[in-house]
Amino acid sequence: MQFGICNLSIVPLRLESSDTSELVSQVIYGDIFKVLEQRKQWSKIRLAFDKYEGWIDNKQYFEITEEQYQVINKQPLMLSSDLVEFVQDENQLLNTIVLGSSLNGLELLNHTFDGIYSDKQNPKTQIISTAFKYLNTPYLWGGKTPFGIDCSGFTQMVYKLNGYKLLRDASQQANQGEALSFIEESEPGDLAFFDNNEGDITHVGIIMKDNYIIHAHGKVRIDRLDHSGIYNSDKRMHTHKLRVIKKII
Repeated sequence: MQFGICNLSIVPLRLESSDTSELVSQVIYGDIFKVLEQRKQWSKIRLAFDKYEGWIDNKQYFEITEEQYQVINKQPLMLSSDLVEFVQDENQLLNTIVLGSSLNGLELLNHTFDGIYSDKQNPKTQIISTAFKYLNTPYLWGGKTPFGIDCSGFTQMVYKLNGYKLLRDASQQANQGEALSFIEESEPGDLAFFDNNEGDITHVGIIMKDNYIIHAHGKVRIDRLDHSGIYNSDKRMHTHKLRVIKKII
């Protein structure tokens, strides 16, 4: 089996081995993964952090050994903490990286970094302040960055930056943590999940104080939360139907 590390800022992870295939997620600088299948131009990979799978262009990652993969995978994550930063290569050229990029592979890639990073588990009270860094980020299906993000990519990255692991999709995240019976039992930083008419979990957001929620819908925005779901004051209507509240931390 082969292994790889993302040596570019933001790389698309696609459903199929084609540039026109659906974007299912993104691979961010420093992410490591197993290569499950390799073709002439594409590789099917499984990310180490959340075991998410998809196809990546062979030109957009750097091959590493299993030993190098295991060494990085056992280390506590070091994540860049500014919206946009840069790493410098051996030729003194700058490569941009985004919020939440992993810095554990710097030595392996022969890159240097002189910015702010986080490498510890923060208290739950930090969740909302981290979420605010993504405020007004445009919605992007499969996105995980301040330049475009989806609802579960948003919750995953906010938790990741604070030292906690969430799975990638909202339906997967809904199976984590402890279910709460009422909104009144929740605390800022808890997750609220919402379903469609078929009962499938399709949306997630982060609960704030005073019955507000921050979530990615059109953009990362703040709306009211009640027992029915999310009330959008701009549209003057409920946009999402509440299914369950989960305490992860």
